[in-house]
Amino acid sequence: MSSARPVAIAALMAMVVPIMTASSQPPAPAPRPQAPAAAAPSAESVKRAEQVLADARKALGGDKLAELKTLVASGRTRRVRGNNLVPIEFEVLIELPAKYVRVDEFPAEDADPTSAGFNGDALIQIPPPPAAPAGLPGAGPGRAGDAGRGGGPPPTGAPPPSGAAPPAGMPPPGGVPPAGMMPPGAAGARPGGRGPAMDPRRARLINVKQDYARLALGLFAVSSAYPLTFSWAAMAEAPQGRADVLEVKGEDNFTLRYFIHSETRLPIMVTWNTPPTNVIVTVPGQPPPSTVAPGAVVVTGPPAPAKDAPKEEMDKYTKEVLALRAKAQATSVEHRQYFADYRDVDGLKLPFRLRRAIGTETTEETTFDRFRVNTKIDQRKFEPIK
Repeated sequence: MSSARPVAIAALMAMVVPIMTASSQPPAPAPRPQAPAAAAPSAESVKRAEQVLADARKALGGDKLAELKTLVASGRTRRVRGNNLVPIEFEVLIELPAKYVRVDEFPAEDADPTSAGFNGDALIQIPPPPAAPAGLPGAGPGRAGDAGRGGGPPPTGAPPPSGAAPPAGMPPPGGVPPAGMMPPGAAGARPGGRGPAMDPRRARLINVKQDYARLALGLFAVSSAYPLTFSWAAMAEAPQGRADVLEVKGEDNFTLRYFIHSETRLPIMVTWNTPPTNVIVTVPGQPPPSTVAPGAVVVTGPPAPAKDAPKEEMDKYTKEVLALRAKAQATSVEHRQYFADYRDVDGLKLPFRLRRAIGTETTEETTFDRFRVNTKIDQRKFEPIK
């Protein structure tokens, strides 16, 4: 096996996903050269990845893992929401190769349980997402890059001059868009306002399958319900120790890095990049927001013109704010999901703790209380939405 010098994780994760911002008066973009197609992984890197994956599956249970048909897990998640940690009690049901659902209950809230999953290519979700409006452009097969756990509130524009209406195409303070303006991140809109919207149910199915794929890599070192390709990328020093890093790709522009401990051969982390969930543009002297959601970024815009400024000055201000937001949205944010506390369960090694983070901020902590292996699952749990 060839040797490689350890590289810093930050250097491995440098991935930029440019996003253009929608506006009713956008500046005319300059033509952008087409990026060269990524080179196909070498046969050697694919072969080395296959060996690493084989070692990981052996460490996770080997023959017992190959015999796995169903897995039912229950536990608790604490999710960051504003300044609060929201407790969630959950149950995850998996029937290989392609049935999955997670049911969440919120004991601290007066809310009904929710569920999300898939049965083959059919979405499972309670409450169901909105159906695609008639004639929605882009409905049907998804576009690359539409999925992701991000989303979030619409971007908040720089405040307009004191007493003035917001510039054309800009949301007023608080991020509420003018009537008829579809904010980026809204249901059915493409993130960042990039072109035609996608069918919300199709987008949600992709989102759930990609979330499942990240979890499945920690549980099984494979994802049968969402096929992936692997190639070896490097050796790196991860927080848990030295690790093999695999480049992972799937349909719908799905890309992540997969870290497998070089000694235990157990999965320890997956990382991926998305655009910011929100871009908040402030004016000089404006106090920063008291709270900023994980994945959001704050940038300082130019001084706002006076309320009686001429139209040319207002238009210039609008374009400068839009350019700042577009630049911020073109810089991706790193997400991480950690797998820890592996224990023996009926001959399998399963992680009893998960942690998700955006940048340096933890967004979720999950503890599994129990795993049940090859138990019978009521098929009504996997009924898709109509």
